[in-house]
Amino acid sequence: MKTSNSHSSIQALNPGSLDIIGDVHGELDALNQLLEHLGYGEQGEHPDGRHLVFVGDLCDRGPDSPGVIRLVRDMVEAGNAQMVLGNHEISFLRDQAKDGSGWYQAKRVERDNHKYAPYAEATIAEILEFKEFLSFLPVALEREDLRIVHAAWDQASIEKVREIPLGSIADFYNQWEHETKKHLHESGMLEAYRQEQADWKSRIEDEHQQVDFLHHTAKFDEVSQMYNPIRVLTSGVERKGTYPFYSSGKWRFVERVGWWNDYADPIPVVVGHYWRKYGQINANSLGKGDPDLFIGISPFAWLGLNRNVFCVDYSVGGRWRDRKDHIAPPSKFKLGALQWPENKIVFDDGSVEALVK
Repeated sequence: MKTSNSHSSIQALNPGSLDIIGDVHGELDALNQLLEHLGYGEQGEHPDGRHLVFVGDLCDRGPDSPGVIRLVRDMVEAGNAQMVLGNHEISFLRDQAKDGSGWYQAKRVERDNHKYAPYAEATIAEILEFKEFLSFLPVALEREDLRIVHAAWDQASIEKVREIPLGSIADFYNQWEHETKKHLHESGMLEAYRQEQADWKSRIEDEHQQVDFLHHTAKFDEVSQMYNPIRVLTSGVERKGTYPFYSSGKWRFVERVGWWNDYADPIPVVVGHYWRKYGQINANSLGKGDPDLFIGISPFAWLGLNRNVFCVDYSVGGRWRDRKDHIAPPSKFKLGALQWPENKIVFDDGSVEALVK
Protein backbone atom coordinates (compact mmCIF):
# COMPACT_ATOMS: atom_id res chain seq x y z
CA MET A 1 0.00 0.00 0.00
CA LYS A 2 1.28 3.46 -0.87
CA THR A 3 2.10 5.84 1.95
CA SER A 4 -0.51 8.59 2.22
CA ASN A 5 0.67 12.08 1.26
CA SER A 6 -0.36 14.82 3.71
CA HIS A 7 -1.45 16.97 0.73
CA SER A 8 -3.37 14.22 -1.06
CA SER A 9 -7.14 13.68 -1.19
CA ILE A 10 -6.44 10.13 0.05
CA GLN A 11 -5.34 10.55 3.66
CA ALA A 12 -3.96 8.40 6.48
CA LEU A 13 -6.54 6.98 8.88
CA ASN A 14 -5.96 7.59 12.58
CA PRO A 15 -4.34 4.70 14.50
CA GLY A 16 -6.03 2.91 17.38
CA SER A 17 -9.64 2.08 18.15
CA LEU A 18 -12.33 3.72 16.05
CA ASP A 19 -16.06 4.40 16.00
CA ILE A 20 -17.11 4.70 12.34
CA ILE A 21 -20.44 6.54 11.96
CA GLY A 22 -22.75 6.09 9.00
CA ASP A 23 -24.57 8.71 6.90
CA VAL A 24 -26.17 11.29 9.26
CA HIS A 25 -28.30 13.30 6.78
CA GLY A 26 -29.05 16.20 9.10
CA GLU A 27 -30.35 14.06 12.00
CA LEU A 28 -28.62 16.00 14.78
CA ASP A 29 -30.61 14.47 17.66
CA ALA A 30 -29.73 10.95 16.51
CA LEU A 31 -26.05 11.92 16.25
CA ASN A 32 -25.98 13.45 19.74
CA GLN A 33 -27.67 10.38 21.19
CA LEU A 34 -25.23 8.05 19.45
CA LEU A 35 -22.21 10.04 20.64
CA GLU A 36 -23.54 9.88 24.20
CA HIS A 37 -23.93 6.10 24.02
CA LEU A 38 -20.40 5.81 22.63
CA GLY A 39 -19.00 7.90 25.49
CA TYR A 40 -17.77 10.98 23.60
CA GLY A 41 -17.55 14.51 24.97
CA GLU A 42 -18.67 17.76 23.34
CA GLN A 43 -15.47 18.14 21.30
CA GLY A 44 -15.30 14.46 20.38
CA GLU A 45 -12.90 13.55 23.16
CA HIS A 46 -13.10 10.00 24.57
CA PRO A 47 -11.78 8.76 27.93
CA ASP A 48 -10.27 5.67 26.27
CA GLY A 49 -8.60 7.63 23.47
CA ARG A 50 -10.92 6.36 20.75
CA HIS A 51 -11.43 8.36 17.56
CA LEU A 52 -14.50 9.06 15.46
CA VAL A 53 -14.69 8.59 11.70
CA PHE A 54 -17.61 9.81 9.55
CA VAL A 55 -18.26 8.14 6.20
CA GLY A 56 -19.84 11.26 4.66
CA ASP A 57 -23.34 12.50 3.78
CA LEU A 58 -23.72 14.66 6.88
CA CYS A 59 -26.37 16.81 5.24
CA ASP A 60 -29.69 16.96 3.34
CA ARG A 61 -33.19 15.66 4.20
CA GLY A 62 -32.96 15.90 7.99
CA PRO A 63 -34.08 18.73 10.30
CA ASP A 64 -30.67 20.25 11.06
CA SER A 65 -27.94 19.84 8.44
CA PRO A 66 -26.14 23.03 9.61
CA GLY A 67 -26.06 21.74 13.18
CA VAL A 68 -24.59 18.40 12.13
CA ILE A 69 -21.87 20.02 10.01
CA ARG A 70 -20.97 22.44 12.82
CA LEU A 71 -20.68 19.61 15.35
CA VAL A 72 -18.55 17.39 13.12
CA ARG A 73 -16.39 20.33 12.06
CA ASP A 74 -15.65 21.18 15.70
CA MET A 75 -14.65 17.57 16.46
CA VAL A 76 -12.46 17.31 13.34
CA GLU A 77 -10.75 20.62 14.07
CA ALA A 78 -10.16 19.49 17.67
CA GLY A 79 -8.27 16.48 16.29
CA ASN A 80 -10.75 13.94 17.66
CA ALA A 81 -12.50 12.94 14.44
CA GLN A 82 -11.93 12.35 10.75
CA MET A 83 -14.33 12.35 7.83
CA VAL A 84 -14.47 11.44 4.15
CA LEU A 85 -16.60 13.28 1.63
CA GLY A 86 -19.87 11.75 0.47
CA ASN A 87 -21.81 12.51 -2.69
CA HIS A 88 -24.02 14.99 -0.79
CA GLU A 89 -20.97 17.01 0.32
CA ILE A 90 -19.69 16.97 -3.26
CA SER A 91 -23.05 18.34 -4.45
CA PHE A 92 -22.93 21.02 -1.75
CA LEU A 93 -19.42 22.10 -2.76
CA ARG A 94 -20.56 22.32 -6.40
CA ASP A 95 -23.84 24.17 -5.60
CA GLN A 96 -25.71 21.33 -7.23
CA ALA A 97 -29.36 21.19 -6.19
CA LYS A 98 -30.19 17.79 -4.70
CA ASP A 99 -33.17 16.17 -3.00
CA GLY A 100 -33.30 17.57 0.53
CA SER A 101 -30.89 20.44 -0.06
CA GLY A 102 -33.42 23.21 0.67
CA TRP A 103 -31.48 24.03 3.84
CA TYR A 104 -29.06 26.00 1.62
CA GLN A 105 -30.55 25.86 -1.91
CA ALA A 106 -33.39 28.36 -2.41
CA LYS A 107 -34.49 26.66 -5.63
CA ARG A 108 -35.10 23.42 -3.74
CA VAL A 109 -37.27 24.86 -0.95
CA GLU A 110 -40.63 24.53 -2.68
CA ARG A 111 -40.02 20.92 -3.68
CA ASP A 112 -38.44 19.93 -0.36
CA ASN A 113 -40.89 21.49 2.08
CA HIS A 114 -43.71 18.99 1.58
CA LYS A 115 -41.40 16.15 2.67
CA TYR A 116 -38.71 17.59 4.92
CA ALA A 117 -40.00 20.79 6.59
CA PRO A 118 -39.42 22.07 9.16
CA TYR A 119 -35.64 22.21 8.87
CA ALA A 120 -32.91 24.65 9.88
CA GLU A 121 -31.57 26.86 7.11
CA ALA A 122 -27.95 27.94 6.83
CA THR A 123 -26.97 31.60 6.60
CA ILE A 124 -24.78 32.81 3.74
CA ALA A 125 -21.87 33.12 6.18
CA GLU A 126 -22.38 29.53 7.37
CA ILE A 127 -22.52 28.21 3.81
CA LEU A 128 -19.13 29.81 3.10
CA GLU A 129 -17.69 28.44 6.35
CA PHE A 130 -18.99 24.93 5.66
CA LYS A 131 -17.55 24.96 2.14
CA GLU A 132 -14.16 26.02 3.48
CA PHE A 133 -14.21 23.14 5.97
CA LEU A 134 -15.52 20.45 3.62
CA SER A 135 -13.31 21.37 0.69
CA PHE A 136 -10.20 20.35 2.66
CA LEU A 137 -11.52 16.90 3.61
CA PRO A 138 -10.28 13.71 1.91
CA VAL A 139 -12.24 11.36 -0.31
CA ALA A 140 -10.82 8.26 1.40
CA LEU A 141 -8.83 7.23 4.48
CA GLU A 142 -6.48 4.27 4.74
CA ARG A 143 -4.13 2.42 7.05
CA GLU A 144 -2.60 -1.06 6.91
CA ASP A 145 -5.63 -2.81 8.42
CA LEU A 146 -8.59 -0.67 7.26
CA ARG A 147 -9.96 1.55 4.48
CA ILE A 148 -12.78 4.11 4.65
CA VAL A 149 -14.62 5.56 1.63
CA HIS A 150 -18.19 6.75 1.14
CA ALA A 151 -19.39 4.40 -1.60
CA ALA A 152 -16.80 2.23 -3.37
CA TRP A 153 -13.15 1.28 -3.05
CA ASP A 154 -12.11 1.09 -6.68
CA GLN A 155 -8.33 0.94 -6.86
CA ALA A 156 -7.99 2.60 -10.27
CA SER A 157 -10.14 5.52 -9.10
CA ILE A 158 -8.25 5.69 -5.80
CA GLU A 159 -4.93 6.11 -7.60
CA LYS A 160 -6.31 8.94 -9.77
CA VAL A 161 -7.80 10.75 -6.77
CA ARG A 162 -4.57 10.22 -4.81
CA GLU A 163 -2.99 12.79 -7.15
CA ILE A 164 -5.57 15.47 -6.30
CA PRO A 165 -4.35 17.97 -3.69
CA LEU A 166 -6.58 18.73 -0.72
CA GLY A 167 -8.73 21.79 -1.26
CA SER A 168 -9.34 21.26 -4.97
CA ILE A 169 -11.74 18.32 -5.14
CA ALA A 170 -14.64 20.35 -6.60
CA ASP A 171 -12.37 21.78 -9.32
CA PHE A 172 -11.16 18.33 -10.33
CA TYR A 173 -14.70 16.95 -10.19
CA ASN A 174 -15.82 19.67 -12.59
CA GLN A 175 -12.83 19.00 -14.84
CA TRP A 176 -13.69 15.30 -15.09
CA GLU A 177 -17.34 16.17 -15.74
CA HIS A 178 -16.19 18.34 -18.65
CA GLU A 179 -14.05 15.50 -20.01
CA THR A 180 -16.99 13.11 -19.60
CA LYS A 181 -19.28 15.37 -21.63
CA LYS A 182 -16.62 15.73 -24.32
CA HIS A 183 -16.34 11.95 -24.57
CA LEU A 184 -20.13 11.51 -24.70
CA HIS A 185 -20.39 14.13 -27.44
CA GLU A 186 -17.56 12.77 -29.58
CA SER A 187 -18.87 9.19 -29.30
CA GLY A 188 -22.39 10.13 -30.38
CA MET A 189 -23.88 8.99 -27.08
CA LEU A 190 -24.96 12.51 -26.11
CA GLU A 191 -27.03 13.05 -29.25
CA ALA A 192 -28.71 9.64 -28.93
CA TYR A 193 -29.47 10.31 -25.27
CA ARG A 194 -30.99 13.74 -25.94
CA GLN A 195 -33.24 12.34 -28.67
CA GLU A 196 -34.43 9.51 -26.43
CA GLN A 197 -35.07 11.90 -23.54
CA ALA A 198 -37.06 14.22 -25.82
CA ASP A 199 -39.16 11.31 -27.05
CA TRP A 200 -40.02 10.26 -23.48
CA LYS A 201 -40.06 13.70 -21.83
CA SER A 202 -43.71 13.50 -20.74
CA ARG A 203 -43.20 10.18 -18.92
CA ILE A 204 -39.64 10.11 -17.62
CA GLU A 205 -40.47 11.79 -14.26
CA ASP A 206 -43.97 10.29 -13.82
CA GLU A 207 -43.95 7.12 -11.72
CA HIS A 208 -47.51 6.32 -12.83
CA GLN A 209 -46.52 6.11 -16.49
CA GLN A 210 -45.17 3.02 -18.22
CA VAL A 211 -41.80 3.45 -19.94
CA ASP A 212 -39.75 1.22 -22.22
CA PHE A 213 -36.16 0.34 -21.33
CA LEU A 214 -34.24 3.28 -22.78
CA HIS A 215 -30.96 1.79 -23.99
CA HIS A 216 -29.28 5.05 -25.02
CA THR A 217 -30.17 6.65 -21.69
CA ALA A 218 -28.82 3.61 -19.85
CA LYS A 219 -25.49 3.74 -21.67
CA PHE A 220 -25.24 7.51 -21.25
CA ASP A 221 -25.88 7.25 -17.48
CA GLU A 222 -23.42 4.38 -17.06
CA VAL A 223 -20.61 6.25 -18.79
CA SER A 224 -21.48 9.48 -16.93
CA GLN A 225 -21.10 7.64 -13.62
CA MET A 226 -18.00 5.60 -14.35
CA TYR A 227 -15.84 8.12 -16.28
CA ASN A 228 -15.31 10.37 -13.26
CA PRO A 229 -13.23 8.66 -10.52
CA ILE A 230 -14.53 10.97 -7.77
CA ARG A 231 -18.06 9.95 -8.72
CA VAL A 232 -17.12 6.28 -8.50
CA LEU A 233 -15.68 6.63 -4.99
CA THR A 234 -18.49 8.83 -3.64
CA SER A 235 -21.51 7.44 -5.54
CA GLY A 236 -20.51 3.88 -6.33
CA VAL A 237 -20.24 1.55 -9.29
CA GLU A 238 -23.16 1.51 -11.72
CA ARG A 239 -23.94 -0.64 -14.73
CA LYS A 240 -26.66 -0.79 -17.39
CA GLY A 241 -29.69 -2.46 -15.84
CA THR A 242 -32.17 -4.99 -17.19
CA TYR A 243 -35.47 -3.20 -16.54
CA PRO A 244 -36.66 0.37 -15.77
CA PHE A 245 -37.29 1.33 -12.14
CA TYR A 246 -38.48 4.55 -10.54
CA SER A 247 -36.15 6.11 -7.96
CA SER A 248 -35.46 9.62 -6.63
CA GLY A 249 -37.97 11.30 -8.88
CA LYS A 250 -37.47 9.69 -12.28
CA TRP A 251 -37.31 6.43 -14.22
CA ARG A 252 -33.84 4.93 -14.19
CA PHE A 253 -32.05 2.36 -16.32
CA VAL A 254 -28.72 1.80 -14.56
CA GLU A 255 -28.30 -0.19 -11.36
CA ARG A 256 -25.96 0.16 -8.46
CA VAL A 257 -23.49 -2.73 -8.36
CA GLY A 258 -22.44 -4.61 -5.22
CA TRP A 259 -18.78 -4.03 -6.06
CA TRP A 260 -17.77 -5.84 -2.87
CA ASN A 261 -18.58 -9.15 -4.55
CA ASP A 262 -15.48 -8.63 -6.70
CA TYR A 263 -13.29 -6.96 -4.06
CA ALA A 264 -10.38 -9.38 -3.57
CA ASP A 265 -7.99 -7.29 -1.44
CA PRO A 266 -7.39 -8.54 2.12
CA ILE A 267 -7.77 -5.07 3.70
CA PRO A 268 -11.31 -4.47 5.08
CA VAL A 269 -13.35 -1.52 3.77
CA VAL A 270 -16.12 0.41 5.54
CA VAL A 271 -18.63 2.43 3.47
CA GLY A 272 -21.96 4.23 3.86
CA HIS A 273 -24.23 5.36 1.01
CA TYR A 274 -26.37 2.28 0.35
CA TRP A 275 -29.40 2.66 2.67
CA ARG A 276 -29.02 -0.63 4.49
CA LYS A 277 -32.16 -1.78 6.31
CA TYR A 278 -32.20 -2.57 10.03
CA GLY A 279 -35.76 -3.94 9.83
CA GLN A 280 -38.65 -4.03 7.40
CA ILE A 281 -38.60 -0.80 5.38
CA ASN A 282 -40.68 0.04 2.34
CA ALA A 283 -38.00 1.63 0.19
CA ASN A 284 -40.57 2.83 -2.33
CA SER A 285 -42.13 5.05 0.35
CA LEU A 286 -38.79 6.88 0.48
CA GLY A 287 -38.63 7.23 -3.30
CA LYS A 288 -35.92 4.55 -3.44
CA GLY A 289 -36.93 1.99 -6.06
CA ASP A 290 -33.41 0.69 -6.68
CA PRO A 291 -32.81 -3.07 -6.61
CA ASP A 292 -31.93 -4.13 -3.05
CA LEU A 293 -28.22 -4.96 -2.83
CA PHE A 294 -28.70 -6.59 0.58
CA ILE A 295 -31.57 -8.95 -0.14
CA GLY A 296 -31.16 -12.18 1.82
CA ILE A 297 -28.20 -10.74 3.79
CA SER A 298 -28.25 -10.09 7.55
CA PRO A 299 -28.10 -6.36 8.41
CA PHE A 300 -25.16 -7.22 10.67
CA ALA A 301 -23.13 -9.21 8.14
CA TRP A 302 -19.87 -8.31 6.49
CA LEU A 303 -20.19 -8.36 2.73
CA GLY A 304 -18.42 -9.55 -0.34
CA LEU A 305 -16.02 -12.06 -1.74
CA ASN A 306 -13.89 -12.17 1.42
CA ARG A 307 -16.53 -10.93 3.89
CA ASN A 308 -14.43 -7.84 4.55
CA VAL A 309 -16.64 -4.95 3.34
CA PHE A 310 -19.18 -3.37 5.69
CA CYS A 311 -21.91 -0.83 4.98
CA VAL A 312 -22.66 1.24 8.09
CA ASP A 313 -25.52 3.31 6.60
CA TYR A 314 -28.75 2.22 8.31
CA SER A 315 -31.05 4.66 6.49
CA VAL A 316 -31.42 7.33 9.18
CA GLY A 317 -31.93 9.66 6.21
CA GLY A 318 -35.42 8.17 5.96
CA ARG A 319 -36.50 9.40 9.38
CA TRP A 320 -38.40 12.25 7.69
CA ARG A 321 -40.94 9.57 6.77
CA ASP A 322 -41.63 8.88 10.47
CA ARG A 323 -42.20 12.57 11.13
CA LYS A 324 -44.48 12.94 8.13
CA ASP A 325 -46.54 9.89 9.15
CA HIS A 326 -46.52 10.87 12.88
CA ILE A 327 -44.79 7.63 13.87
CA ALA A 328 -43.37 7.79 17.39
CA PRO A 329 -39.90 6.48 18.30
CA PRO A 330 -38.21 4.04 18.24
CA SER A 331 -37.54 4.40 14.55
CA LYS A 332 -36.69 1.64 12.10
CA PHE A 333 -34.41 4.21 10.41
CA LYS A 334 -31.24 4.18 12.52
CA LEU A 335 -27.86 5.83 12.89
CA GLY A 336 -25.10 3.38 13.70
CA ALA A 337 -21.39 3.29 14.52
CA LEU A 338 -19.13 0.36 13.70
CA GLN A 339 -16.66 -0.18 16.54
CA TRP A 340 -13.24 -1.24 15.31
CA PRO A 341 -11.59 -3.59 16.17
CA GLU A 342 -14.39 -4.83 18.47
CA ASN A 343 -16.52 -5.86 15.46
CA LYS A 344 -19.83 -4.64 16.85
CA ILE A 345 -22.24 -1.85 16.05
CA VAL A 346 -23.85 0.67 18.40
CA PHE A 347 -27.09 2.44 17.41
CA ASP A 348 -28.50 5.81 18.42
CA ASP A 349 -31.11 4.08 20.62
CA GLY A 350 -28.30 2.44 22.64
CA SER A 351 -28.75 -1.05 21.26
CA VAL A 352 -25.64 -3.05 20.37
CA GLU A 353 -25.24 -5.83 17.82
CA ALA A 354 -22.28 -8.17 17.23
CA LEU A 355 -21.29 -8.40 13.58
CA VAL A 356 -20.95 -11.65 11.69
CA LYS A 357 -18.45 -12.66 9.04
